[in-house]
Amino acid sequence: MNTKKDKKDKEKKLERVSTDVAHSAMDNADIEANSERYFNRELSWLEFNNRILFESRDTKNPLLERLKFLSITASNMDEFYIVRVASLRDLQSADYDELDISGRTIKQQLTQIDEQARNAMSMMYSTYNRSLVPSLKNHGIYISDYEDLDEHAKEVCDDYFRSTLYPILTPMAVDASRPLPLIYNRQLNLAVLIDESEEERAARIAKQEKKGKIYEPSYRFATIQVPPVVPRLFQLHQSSGVCFVPIEQIICANLHALFVGSTVLACGFYRVMRNADLDIDEDEAEDLLKEIEEQVRKRRFGEIIRMEVNDDMDPRLLTPLRSSLKISNKDIFAVNGPIDLTFLMKLVSKISDDFPELCYHAFQPAQPQMFPKDMNIFDAIREKDRLVHHPYESFDPVVEFVRQAAEDPKVLAIKQTLYRVSSSSPIIKSLAAAAQNGKQVMVLVELKARFDEENNINWAKMLEKAGCHVIYGLVGLKTHSKITLVVREEEDGIRRYLHLATGNYNDITAKIYTDIGLFTASETFGVDASEFFNTLSGFSEPPEWRRLIPAPTRMKKYFIEKISQEAKNARKGKKSRIIAKMNSLVDASIIDALYDASCAGVKIDLVVRGICCLRPGVPGLSENITVRSITGRFLEHSRIYYFYNEGQEDVYLSSADWMPRNLIRRVELLFPVEDPDCKARVMDVLHIELEDTVRSHFLDSDGSYHKLDLRGKKKVDSQEELQIQ
Repeated sequence: MNTKKDKKDKEKKLERVSTDVAHSAMDNADIEANSERYFNRELSWLEFNNRILFESRDTKNPLLERLKFLSITASNMDEFYIVRVASLRDLQSADYDELDISGRTIKQQLTQIDEQARNAMSMMYSTYNRSLVPSLKNHGIYISDYEDLDEHAKEVCDDYFRSTLYPILTPMAVDASRPLPLIYNRQLNLAVLIDESEEERAARIAKQEKKGKIYEPSYRFATIQVPPVVPRLFQLHQSSGVCFVPIEQIICANLHALFVGSTVLACGFYRVMRNADLDIDEDEAEDLLKEIEEQVRKRRFGEIIRMEVNDDMDPRLLTPLRSSLKISNKDIFAVNGPIDLTFLMKLVSKISDDFPELCYHAFQPAQPQMFPKDMNIFDAIREKDRLVHHPYESFDPVVEFVRQAAEDPKVLAIKQTLYRVSSSSPIIKSLAAAAQNGKQVMVLVELKARFDEENNINWAKMLEKAGCHVIYGLVGLKTHSKITLVVREEEDGIRRYLHLATGNYNDITAKIYTDIGLFTASETFGVDASEFFNTLSGFSEPPEWRRLIPAPTRMKKYFIEKISQEAKNARKGKKSRIIAKMNSLVDASIIDALYDASCAGVKIDLVVRGICCLRPGVPGLSENITVRSITGRFLEHSRIYYFYNEGQEDVYLSSADWMPRNLIRRVELLFPVEDPDCKARVMDVLHIELEDTVRSHFLDSDGSYHKLDLRGKKKVDSQEELQIQ
């Protein structure tokens, strides 16, 4: 695998990652002092995952929802390692010696990550073993070990092994002529220790007698992949309730059937995490689609970042694993329970209908209040700007917008950017239908959307076959903007209709991610949209933008100007205010501008769901800044930016967070909300979230988060409030 191209790809990746780190720390003269000024990005992310873990421990949440939160916590941790920790390891291997935004070396970051991740893993399994499993049992739901079953239940499990599991399994012996096979990323495996054969025993004893030396028994080693094509849990029906048994335990109990004539001494479970951050040299790629297809295939060969094993694994199994996988003890995580807790999400899906009382109350997105039910969608948008707030309001207007455009004989063209879409996307089907109906359809499908690459490659090929013009993203940039342009011929001439959003064109995630979309037929927005798509598809560079503010060319500068203007107004004694809601806050220049505004007296409220490198509440630096993170039933995903601006009260929506990757290495859009009714609705969202006392976690100046003591305070759950609006 070590070709010249692989080496060059790796160098490009290191350049990209190190550039991101450099931008995070730019404009800081004394970076070693920055530990007092900024939080570390990776440690802040771990704090975010701990907030998700908190939801799994919170008994106020319904029991099955707590299982989902624990599954999400585990999935997040996996992705953190195979992407973020993997990137740090790449930098370390390249002897990268620059300090990060908080003044830490790569080695210091990895050491602290390891410590905090181990603590989090310990808490995850404590939550599973001591809280969730006993609580499930109280409701007649059992996750049982094979050894704890009665004889009849064991017999049922053994029958399932013989009928279903045995034909699928492939035991792989490991010896001098058969090296350890490729162990796939995040797949569960069994390591098996087998006693030496009679011939090996006789030869060992003969050597002992001949040389008078003691030779250690020659154990044999094998590995078996737990098949991902069948459910992780086997369901047993019992009078006392419903019982689930992990299939790896059923396999372990029946190993004698796989190693006939041998004695199985021990078995243990293990799973590896591999570097999954793609090494794409876009400058040299003749065909970006083929290049990404190749890199996705290479993920299976990525460097192992860590290995999880059960905590009672026989040491004799660890030795061949460490040797064959070339992994050190420091990268091994021993866990007290089933490896890979993401199976809990599928468990909940399987039983939630039978236990509705253990789930959140049923919720159906409302008909969007700004869209008259029976009104033609183009008539409605032409009349005035319209706004939808998902998941509180249905995603149907977005789907309907593209569907009607595909069928409307007056529509001449549709242009859209796609980052992540569902596996059976109705929007994709409408785009294909539009092309087949003879309309001009241009779609930018971002092939570099992490872990959606294969899905997007398939969609891109399908759209091309349907007759769409497909762009596979831009060299060196990810296109993360969310925009659809429909060009329609009407009696008074050509009119452009736009949908702009904070979230993806994904009808599935729109039911659980909070996002806001704006529909407009504004001429100035339309002109900008045409210029934007011409920039994506050709070599156009518009000299000015009227309403849309794009990244990477203008957005960061624009944000800093808006923040600085509030600071100037405050210093003149004028009223000033900033409210910003986003997923992550990392960019040092933005943070510095916020610090300056705080020192000028600007009151700043930040709602940051995930990473936050800004340190709030520090006297003389950020005493006027508060930071809260809202976690709950829905994933807070919308990006909203508000500036008082001498009473004009500018409100913007965006696809971008305040991170270097969004502002420097991605194509993003920031757009104003100008219609008074739409603006009022966005401000309602901000005000309700700032009043939240139930779902909010408040960031302290030491980097920890706390929830409010609700004694004597009004309980306000922003997500509940927004459901009933």
